[in-house]
Amino acid sequence: MPIRTYRDLQVYREADSAALEVSRVSKTFPRLEQVELARQLRRAARSVPANIVEGWGKRSSAAEFKRYLQTALGPCQETRMWLEMSLDEGYVTSEKYADLNERYERIGAMLVALWKKWKAF
Repeated sequence: MPIRTYRDLQVYREADSAALEVSRVSKTFPRLEQVELARQLRRAARSVPANIVEGWGKRSSAAEFKRYLQTALGPCQETRMWLEMSLDEGYVTSEKYADLNERYERIGAMLVALWKKWKAF
């Protein structure tokens, strides 16, 4: 399948889907955590697809696009940390944590793979 828009990137679709799931899960956190932990978790999760899209807008420069893919790795790992904290606090089940953590591990691997393969259009 040819890549015509960022929506054609498998890593974008997975990151966007995972961010939506994180958003849904975080809305079940206690009210006290809505302005702290849940907000940080949502921010980090949303930053992954946002960085992919921002980089896509600059894809005519392979180096620039790859820089944004690398930048997306940071919030990808940060999301995993906030998920772990959410598990430790008892706000997510171990099953939900395992599912989301695995998804973000896979997204990180996809970002690295795309970074290694990317050539400018």
